[in-house]
Amino acid sequence: MKETDNPNFKSLNSTVIRLGLVSFFADVASEMLYPVTPIFLTTVLGASMASVGVIEGIAEAIASLLKTYSGSYSDSIAKRKPFIIVGYALGAISKPFIGISQTWAHVLGARALDRTGKGIRSAPRDAMIADSVQPSQRGAAFGWHRGMDTLGAATGPLLAILLLSYNSDNLRSLYFWALIPGLLSVAIIFLVKEPKPHAPRKTWQNPLAAWKHCNQSFKKYIYAWGVFSLTNSSDVFLLMKAKNSGLSTQSVIFLFCLYNLTYALSSPYLGHLSDRIDRKKIMAMGLLVYLMVYLCFGFASEAWHYWILFLIYGLYMGATEGVGKALAVDLSPAHLKATSIGILGTVTGFCTIFASVVAGFLWDQAGPAYAFIFGAFGALIAFFMILRIQRGHDTGGAPQCQAG
Repeated sequence: MKETDNPNFKSLNSTVIRLGLVSFFADVASEMLYPVTPIFLTTVLGASMASVGVIEGIAEAIASLLKTYSGSYSDSIAKRKPFIIVGYALGAISKPFIGISQTWAHVLGARALDRTGKGIRSAPRDAMIADSVQPSQRGAAFGWHRGMDTLGAATGPLLAILLLSYNSDNLRSLYFWALIPGLLSVAIIFLVKEPKPHAPRKTWQNPLAAWKHCNQSFKKYIYAWGVFSLTNSSDVFLLMKAKNSGLSTQSVIFLFCLYNLTYALSSPYLGHLSDRIDRKKIMAMGLLVYLMVYLCFGFASEAWHYWILFLIYGLYMGATEGVGKALAVDLSPAHLKATSIGILGTVTGFCTIFASVVAGFLWDQAGPAYAFIFGAFGALIAFFMILRIQRGHDTGGAPQCQAG
């Protein structure tokens, strides 16, 4: 194997490395609370499951909408770092506000603040990653970032289990402990050197106007991923299926960690591989993994089924999350990197909300198996749509949006 083919990522610059560390600590803070917050809402605050759904739906809608607009504004002023600092700071300070909440409405406000931060920072941060490397390293850079992000997601729940082992009756304390890694992520941002991007446009361009000037390759990609996202429901349904099959709460948390660990380990390698072969093939492979896992989830019943399925499920994320962002940048001009990633994030977010509502309805009315078959069907359609996208090799001449 040639040295350039070895995915050791030593060639990635300090900006990419440090942004990976930023996401690691931020995800430790977020994911140590992910399996706890529904329990906190229902048992401590007495909220209904409907209230939990309203909170998550509104919060994710805010994040999804802001991704496109923050990305477009970042492109217009040719700056990334201010958005990243503000976004991660809002995410960090929102955690203690949940800890002091007395009603589910207070939690809604804190979650909205947290997701506002995510919406502000995501597209500019990913654009900074793209700005920092050559096109031939783009998949490796996004793979590294997603790997570090997900390693934090695997570490967070384990940290929560450790802290609760000392004080299992005080869930509120977790939200104050989460402030520490959250603030560490913000501190590291100040050590990040922002690369010099394109010249600013000086005028802000509405994302809808930018979309009109995008060529068919980029639009087909968004259509394909949108179709998939319309059936790709929240991972909460996977966790609920395992829990309803008799696994303990602790086992479900460990399953979530196993999935994130596989995701974290596979993402850098698959991202690097997508720099060597057509990214479409990696994306298509990931969708096939998703299809297989979701069909099996629909009919799984034994505990060992879930350990294997969650292990494999992480490969789907490793093959699509970072690689998908790299492909979006491939198909976009230099001055619209953040805008294109923002469009991808907005479409994904809003479609996932719809998918979760439909999956919940199918679960209640027809049974859990139908919710997972629904997801597998969408993956099959998107698989063929992805393969039909025409694009050149990424040497700076990939099909792009036209400048508006």
